[in-house]
Amino acid sequence: MTKEYFEVFKELTLHHKRHCKIYSDYVDSLFPAMPLSLKDIPYLPVRAFKEFDLFSVPESKVFKIMYSSGTAGARSKIFLDKETIKLQSFHLTQSFKSHFGGSRFPMLIIDSESTSKGRTARTAAVNGFSLYGKKRCFALNEKMELKVKEVAEFLEQHKNTKIFIFGFTFILYQSFINKLQESGITFDFSNAFVLHGGGWKRLANLNISDSDFKSMIKSSLGCEHVHNYYGMIEQTGSIYFECEYGNLHAPHNGTALIRNFDSLKVNNYGEKGLIQVFSSIQKSYPGHSLLTEDVGTVYPASSCQCGRKGDIIKIHGRLEQAEIRGCSDAV
Repeated sequence: MTKEYFEVFKELTLHHKRHCKIYSDYVDSLFPAMPLSLKDIPYLPVRAFKEFDLFSVPESKVFKIMYSSGTAGARSKIFLDKETIKLQSFHLTQSFKSHFGGSRFPMLIIDSESTSKGRTARTAAVNGFSLYGKKRCFALNEKMELKVKEVAEFLEQHKNTKIFIFGFTFILYQSFINKLQESGITFDFSNAFVLHGGGWKRLANLNISDSDFKSMIKSSLGCEHVHNYYGMIEQTGSIYFECEYGNLHAPHNGTALIRNFDSLKVNNYGEKGLIQVFSSIQKSYPGHSLLTEDVGTVYPASSCQCGRKGDIIKIHGRLEQAEIRGCSDAV
């Protein structure tokens, strides 16, 4: 991360200190020194968004409030103004284009249509990624049951076109791939690419690995282009996409550090710890530097053959004592 990016996050810290008193008091109490490098930028625990209303714009400027989809306890509450929403869309578009191109694709969404009308992380993801879709088809009804006929008709209409399949990991498995396998149905989606994220904990509990999951998708859909992503409602628009070599790369507008479990000092490349994520998008609330409850490891971008500049992040799971939350865990 260049010095220019450090200055961006330093300025965002000062901006939120000026306009969000709770955040300012927090920073003054725990991070009184002026940051000199990226590792010194104050980090806010993601749990804070469950316990406090944190925003850095006048309430009259709040255009939308979004909520995390976790089912255990309180949900994160994110305050968005129009500027931040525009930045989210712009930067997500840039990241998506770098991985999948700038076209819009016929889009099969492995969810119900009602999800697109909510205010949760699933809503944000479905509608955000729909920017790159057209002629959307929702594969599930309101009871989260597979609509086989509609999916077959969608495939027939677009069989000679590249198709974009999107879904949350566990929903994609439970309500789509698993149902196809149980019924013995297969579809020829060899012309498609799949993008999915969230819900890995529930697949891990079923002893289903990433390679197992990709094999299931290939068996049921004939699709070999399957990409995971890492993101969160607290930093919507900053997405770590999986490249063609299976690595999650930091987006152009952010990065990640790993902090030691005990001391919270920054770890070196290759050392496991708590993930701290940065994003330059968040202007309406102090979400630019967050300490997550996720365990991971960071590696230099140069260790991947794809040539992308963003460092690689490997997710190992959730901190055991942390409250369980997750997009698809809401189902």
